[in-house]
Amino acid sequence: MLNSPKRLLQRVRVLDPLSDTDRIADVLIAGDRIEAIETHFDSIPQDASVLETEGLILAPGLVDLYSYSGEPGHEERETLASLIAAAKAGGFTRLAILPNTIPPVDNPATLALLQQKLEVASQTKEFPKSPHLNFWGALTVAIEGQQMTELTDLAAAGAVGFADGRPVKNLGLLRRLLEYVKPLNKPVALVPANESLKGKGVMREGVASISYGLPGDPAVSEAAAIASLLELIAAIDTPVHLMRVSTRRGVELIAQAKARGVPVTASTTWMHLLLNTNDVASYDPNLRLEPPLGNKEDMAALIEGVKQGIIDAVAVDHTPYTYEEKTLSFAEAPPGAIGLELALPLLWDRFVESGEWSALELWQCLSVRPLSCLHQKPISCTPGQPVELVLFDPKARWTVEQRELNSLSTNTPWFGKPITGRVVTDISD
Repeated sequence: MLNSPKRLLQRVRVLDPLSDTDRIADVLIAGDRIEAIETHFDSIPQDASVLETEGLILAPGLVDLYSYSGEPGHEERETLASLIAAAKAGGFTRLAILPNTIPPVDNPATLALLQQKLEVASQTKEFPKSPHLNFWGALTVAIEGQQMTELTDLAAAGAVGFADGRPVKNLGLLRRLLEYVKPLNKPVALVPANESLKGKGVMREGVASISYGLPGDPAVSEAAAIASLLELIAAIDTPVHLMRVSTRRGVELIAQAKARGVPVTASTTWMHLLLNTNDVASYDPNLRLEPPLGNKEDMAALIEGVKQGIIDAVAVDHTPYTYEEKTLSFAEAPPGAIGLELALPLLWDRFVESGEWSALELWQCLSVRPLSCLHQKPISCTPGQPVELVLFDPKARWTVEQRELNSLSTNTPWFGKPITGRVVTDISD
């Protein structure tokens, strides 16, 4: 049915965060374009197949700022094909992949290898036509992290921007990097973490970490790093995106910097909006994240920061690991969790169903604002625009099980649990 030249979606709830509209309408799609959006079509257009979509949501595709691929190097965790299938199932039509593969994307040759792998995979029948993958190029050479990569060559080869996916320890080198990358006009994403202050902490330092007997990572390890980075950004005037903001103080520092015109954007991850240190009482190794979950005050500040636009975007930070790799004690488990297929339904259920956020506010931080952070044009759900849309059923119930997931990995604290909300299909093919 979806391959028909024309498709009519009847009585679907149409969200368009660009025009700030949320309405029930009939939507006619012709080929790869939205032909018309009407309150009601009096007659079904000729040659159009009809989809009964009452109760479903039609909206622009979601955009993930940063996630990890297992391929190349750890295909047992995730391949490019499984990553794309998971993203498609979760409503994401664009993904930006961090350069921490084996070999890392710290040179044009590796970037070309990934692009070639993607091209080869796309020729297979099973390979989804969407979403579109972007690749971050590394800022520093992975082996020692003390030398800048071939930034100009990586940009010319098609890197979406530059990010290491880990802190750049040498601030002198970072200063030169920001000066050098400025004329390239590419996004730069930095992880704010002071590793000497963090020490061996595996959860946010506080009463809970003491109670659970786990090494604490103080909030100041992030705040001190953000303060240093903001001073560099202000001095050099190179726009920078701060990844994985997780503390109340971090939100405050970014708000102050934006108020004085510092060219900075920021994101947090979806799990930091849903969970906090109290949840670590289960010692579930799938809650071992980097940065660690914050306390209730941190979570509240992040939620409000997203709503106000201080935190521009919500990232998935999809980090797959095999069962054997993740099934360790909390302190020994590698940090990270999957999320591409879970983020939208769980965020919708928590924030939209509760009335804390509007549906448009959720879509802003998952689609419009991430694209702005990537210096890409926004996706619109209006007549004449290309079809890069998703259909979402907010009432669908399903259980997070291996057979229900497209990801090869299952490292999530929601594994085995029922959740509500699921992408029915995307229609961007």
